[in-house]
Amino acid sequence: MSPDATPFAEPVAATAGSSDPAAPLVVLLHGRGADESSILTLADHLPQGPQYAAVRAPIAEGGGYAWFANRGIGRPVAASLEATMAWFRRWLDDVAPAGRPVVLIGFSGGAAFAGGLLLDEPERYAGAAILHGTLPFDAGVPVTPGGLAGISVLVAQGDADHVIPRELLERTWTHLVEDSGARTTTYRDGGGHGISLEAVQALSAWVGGVVGG
Repeated sequence: MSPDATPFAEPVAATAGSSDPAAPLVVLLHGRGADESSILTLADHLPQGPQYAAVRAPIAEGGGYAWFANRGIGRPVAASLEATMAWFRRWLDDVAPAGRPVVLIGFSGGAAFAGGLLLDEPERYAGAAILHGTLPFDAGVPVTPGGLAGISVLVAQGDADHVIPRELLERTWTHLVEDSGARTTTYRDGGGHGISLEAVQALSAWVGGVVGG
């Protein structure tokens, strides 16, 4: 079955901020097992001006939702990631036609999904924040030197994060900071697998820099 034929439900998105359809769109991507309502609260702490859209992942899992099938924590199944990215892009093309700036913010599993979208089509996005998560290595998207040249990226990690494998966190940090060519902003603290107040402040400043807020 091709990605376009995968029978996911129609996307569900909760919005906050500007109602101007031409305003920059900041897409919030929740972690595995959560839903759109949990991450929409971030919008209260981010700059005014953009529209914020928290999208529900398409795969039901337990009491929440997931962006892709896993072959291990932080390791997407390539065919699953391909299918869900195609589903997401159909939604995005409807709400953000060419010319409307789009910024991705992903946490945990949502960070891997945001990373997949960015790596697969970097020219589509004004920037992406990879929060307490990994890029989707070995999952069918190109993780190549210089592949994100000039793109604005934020990578945020906690030294006590024991959810995402340390090897994947370190590989993500190294690629984004040293190899990708992106204009990478970094944030690191001693916390675990959660977004601290200080990390939110760093995220807010980064978003403001990307969208001009």
